[in-house]
Amino acid sequence: MRKLLRPESVHSAIEDKISSYHAEIVQQVEEAVAANGVVVVGMKYNPFVSKARKALQEAGIAFTYLEYGSYTAQWHKRLALKMWSGWATFPMVFVDQRLVGGFSELQALLSGPVEDFPALQRG
Repeated sequence: MRKLLRPESVHSAIEDKISSYHAEIVQQVEEAVAANGVVVVGMKYNPFVSKARKALQEAGIAFTYLEYGSYTAQWHKRLALKMWSGWATFPMVFVDQRLVGGFSELQALLSGPVEDFPALQRG
């Protein structure tokens, strides 16, 4: 895992500002991940988001899609998600309550054995 700033290195006057930064968006994603086997978090006009969704559709795998803006809109919300997850790009793909990466990582998962991921197993 990447290194994070230690909590004791953050001044108490800004702790609430950090923890509440677009917390409602993080909560939406957490709730979707808890309630669904596969969740794709993305943005408009991103070709890798489209490719991830298409790959899941073609594989016959049900998923929930959450979209937050485009390249110029709602970037603050997407920044909060990046800070929360540690994943710097979109899409963010969650399978069975685990962040598995983006499109490339999803593609690799779909082309191999998926025993560890019940939500990816096809009938």
